[in-house]
Parts: sequence; structure tokens; C-alpha cells
Amino acid sequence: MMVRMVVAFGEQTTRYFDRRHIGVPTAVPLGPAAWRAADVADSRRWMVHLGDSQIAELEDAYAAAVGSGRRMSGLASSDFELLSLAEEVAAWGKEVSDGRGFVVIRGFPVERWGIAQTEYIYWAIGQHLGRPGAQNPKGDLLGHVVDHRDSGDLDAVRAYRTARFIGYHCDGADVVGLLCLVNSARGGLSRIVSSVSVFAELLHSHPELAARMCEPFALDLRHDTDDVKHLQVRPVCHDGRSVRTFFDSDCFRSADRHESIEFDPIDIAALDAWEEIANRPEMYLEMDLKPGDMQLLSNHTIAHARTAYEDVPDGPKRHLLRLWLTV
Repeated sequence: MMVRMVVAFGEQTTRYFDRRHIGVPTAVPLGPAAWRAADVADSRRWMVHLGDSQIAELEDAYAAAVGSGRRMSGLASSDFELLSLAEEVAAWGKEVSDGRGFVVIRGFPVERWGIAQTEYIYWAIGQHLGRPGAQNPKGDLLGHVVDHRDSGDLDAVRAYRTARFIGYHCDGADVVGLLCLVNSARGGLSRIVSSVSVFAELLHSHPELAARMCEPFALDLRHDTDDVKHLQVRPVCHDGRSVRTFFDSDCFRSADRHESIEFDPIDIAALDAWEEIANRPEMYLEMDLKPGDMQLLSNHTIAHARTAYEDVPDGPKRHLLRLWLTV
């Protein structure tokens, strides 16, 4: 019987960055994760629509789990039994981990369920996909992406707590999931790019900058109250068979606010070139997540960004639930 629990922040980050690297590849091994915009223009290739019977199965599992006294915080996969949907959920996970690196599942009736039931079911699905993990040193396991109007030094503010544009980044876990509860009045588009394809193009056009991306960069942790201010992270790892990537535009670039970090011109050139390629319209896919849409992304082969947005005046704020998963 499959049972999942949770993984601590430090363990999750360590496992995520535990990547074998043998050196700069002469060519990038291509596969389904190396896509461009034209390859995924048809949403039927990556969007799954839930049917009434599947929603009913989730609601039955929820009723049984709650009826047994299972609280969300102590829920394991074995406490939330999936029948016909189990194979479908496994297919979502396989597509994210071994396929194109992303999938969107549409049709969760979040307005009918309300926040508490949606959180519970979302958490349970996460347990079937992997081990949910802490998203910060405080141990928060289920994130709420809402504009809190945080202000101050933008190098230290957590961008997801604002409505501003968020540049390309990855999160410190194998998979990130976002479930939309409320969307915005304008903007807030999710932009994703195959970081495998971006690196392949960089290797072709600027091999010297691609080589720099295979060496460590300082990553600003933005936890200024902690003793550790930054980490050395290798953006691209090549193990001889595949390429796995990590990119965080804001946190790479803000690392030089720390006295011990100083950028070389090639550092900036490599980051600029990576983003220039990733922002070409022929490279990325944009999607407007609607209430009830769940997006799953691989942080090893996909980088994601978000356009700036405006909430409905005097209405409910744009609100997404976020899961980090170790698989």
C-alpha cells in the first residue's frame, strides 16, 4: 500500500539539488522535455478535463477520509483512496517527471467545494503524486499565492506575495503544483519554457556562456534573518544522458547585494543570454489559469514566470494554492 508523508525544507532542497554532473555537453540530449511553443500550441496535448465520475470519486474519498477523522495535516495517500482515478493521477506524474514536464488538469469545482475542502483534496492528490514538502524554513506546506501588497526592497520581498511581474524561476522541489481558486481581472498569465530547449539554443549560439551556466552561481536566499544568506547552485547539470536545470532570475541577480558576492561580466552575460532566449515568443507557452485549473510543472526541465496582474476592484483577490512535491 502506497503511503506518503511530508518532507522537511532542508531535506527537500538537498534532494532536489542532488544532481550528478560530468561536464559541459557537446550536444543536449533531446526528448519530450525539449519542446518549443509550436510543439505545445494545441492545449489538447497537455490539458486534462475532469469528468463528473472523477469528481464524484474525489468527493467520495474526501467524505470517507473526513468521516474517519483524518485531518489534512496527518493525511497519507492510504487515507484517501483513489479507484479509477489512481491510474490517471499516476499518468499526470509520469508526464511531468518523464515527459514534456507539465500538465494542466481542468475542472475541479473549487467554488462548490470552498477553500477548506479544496485544500484537503489538493493535499491528498499531492500525496498520491509524491511527498509534499515545506516551502520555506518556517515549514509552510500549503502555500497561498495572493497579493499581500508587500513593499520595501524588491531584492528582499518575496515576489509571489505581490502582483508584480515574476521572472523565470524554478522552485526547490522536484515538482510545483498550482491550483487556481480565483483569477485576476487582468494579467497574471503563467509563462512556462522548456529550460532544456533554452540551454540547447544557448549551447548552439553561445557555447562559452552555456559553459558558464554549467558552473555554480550564488543564489540569494532572501532569508536575511538566517545565518546562511546565499548558496552556490549549478544552473545546468549534465549526467551524460540528460540535462537537468535550475534558474531563478531574481535570486541569481540579487545575490550581489551581499558583500562577499561580486559578479564577473560573463556572469551577467550568461544570465542575460539565457533570459533573452527564454523570452522569445517561439520558445515559451503562456496560459491563463482559470478557477479549478491545476498546473503541475517539473522544476528540473521547466522554468516558469508570471506576468503582472490587477485584482478585481473591491472583489476577491487572485488566489492560488501551491504545493511543492518530492517524487
